[in-house]
Amino acid sequence: MPPLPPAPAKRAAVLPAQAYTDRDAHNAAARKTRSARAAPAKSRKTAAQATQAPALALNAAVPAAPPAAQPPASQPPAARPAVKTPAKAAKSRRAAAPEAVKLFVLDTNVLLHDPTALFRFEEHDIFLPMVVLEELDAHKKGASEIARNARQVSRQLDLLVAHADMAAGLPLSAGGHLEAGGKLWFQTAPLHAATAQLLPQGKADNQILEVVAALAQQHAGRPVVLVTKDINMRVKARAVGLAAEDYENDKTLQDGDLLYSGALALPENFWADQGSRLESWPDGAHTFYRISGKLAASLLPNQFVWYEAPGQSSLYARVTEVDGQSATLQTLKDYTHPKNAVWGVTARNREQNHALNLLMDPGIDFVTITGIAGTGKTLLALAAGLAQVLDERRYTEVIMTRATVNVGEGIGFLPGTEEEKMAPWMGALDDNLEFLTQGAGSAAGDWGRAATGDLIRSRIKIKSMNFMRGRTFLNRWVIIDEAQNLTPKQIKTLITRAGPGSKIICMGNLAQIDTPYLTEGSSGLTYAVDRFKGWPHGGHITLARGERSRLADYASEVL
Repeated sequence: MPPLPPAPAKRAAVLPAQAYTDRDAHNAAARKTRSARAAPAKSRKTAAQATQAPALALNAAVPAAPPAAQPPASQPPAARPAVKTPAKAAKSRRAAAPEAVKLFVLDTNVLLHDPTALFRFEEHDIFLPMVVLEELDAHKKGASEIARNARQVSRQLDLLVAHADMAAGLPLSAGGHLEAGGKLWFQTAPLHAATAQLLPQGKADNQILEVVAALAQQHAGRPVVLVTKDINMRVKARAVGLAAEDYENDKTLQDGDLLYSGALALPENFWADQGSRLESWPDGAHTFYRISGKLAASLLPNQFVWYEAPGQSSLYARVTEVDGQSATLQTLKDYTHPKNAVWGVTARNREQNHALNLLMDPGIDFVTITGIAGTGKTLLALAAGLAQVLDERRYTEVIMTRATVNVGEGIGFLPGTEEEKMAPWMGALDDNLEFLTQGAGSAAGDWGRAATGDLIRSRIKIKSMNFMRGRTFLNRWVIIDEAQNLTPKQIKTLITRAGPGSKIICMGNLAQIDTPYLTEGSSGLTYAVDRFKGWPHGGHITLARGERSRLADYASEVL
């Protein structure tokens, strides 16, 4: 056991009263410090409770529907918002409230225009008023494109109804369209709204607007949007305070200026930039160049490139191959020279020379040509076709068709055979044939010109688009004129008629669309140009300069 410490040598003195006062003040300060250290624990508990506050506030911010306007059992729920979880809400407290799942009310013309429109709205819900079903039933009879679309929509609705409970909404993904995550709702009870009393009763459009207004009142916290292709209906909807939008899912491009032109001007420093990397070699009448770099990677097969600069060598070529960061260019045949004339026609500008190089190439199966009026689209296609049918015998005959859409009032039923009925629509063919045959057979007089005209017409067949389905064209030169008036579905039907050895040429002016509800962005011609760009056996060119006459060229520019 260790020894005890020694006793103190001095006796302890008595502390004064001031010392006790200082001790009490020191203890009070210590208690304050301990209480301040314990405060964060309580605040952490309070913050954990507060993490749920933003989500609750989002739900509380959505006004509830009045009790008297409760939807029936088969109506869509009042709100199905995609609200953030409490943890995410606490992490981004200042973030905006998430957007609720929208309810889109579709007009009949949307379904007749695109029968797959039901599955184009991603996670949002679709509502179909009863009057829309009635109008679909009224349009299902006949052989027109509208009737076929109406029947297709009816079949899709029947498939969806057969596999789900209508009271709980029909999952749009049940039909195999996994990209559609919303539900389909039908109107199963009368819906009325006070705001729609301004509209005259009895019209189908106004009945749809009343349904939209009633849904907007029932689901005040959920966006309800009318989707229609009818401009006047969208104006009326906004006049009564309803949200309305155009159906834009069918548009290939939002801006017509973004359409692929088929040609590209090379930069001024093209030769200097390529430098020693440039490879070239001759092959017959053509010269090939292999370029590399970012420019080469951005090119597409059968795209035309050209280079013009004072004092430097010009280049007019077509891309034949793209391999990563390198591309192969082939110089063009000069169809502006009279010795290379095609059935007496020579190219008058750079773009027409590009078009003839595509038309006369047997390795190209599909060609699209766009341009304003008077640029020579029909003349070039017809001249190239006759040269390869009558001279080279590469194809057996020329088949020409076009969309029969009236510019003005219709002229009624036409008598005669299929070609006789199509004759009034083929005035452009007659005009171009007259131009092509004005020099043929001149040495033999009128009889020679007449015989030449009969020979040419015997190799040209005029067909109606109404009887194209199911056909297969073998070794034919097919010209589809005025293709801007075709829908994407119609253009697909015509292009898929091509059999072995056939070539299809689609032409049109996107500034002259006469089909209702079609625009430059949703036209079938735009659809074909955008989908076929980059295909090794297809090409496109835009003719920019009018060659019909100075009057027609100036009118296209100023009118």
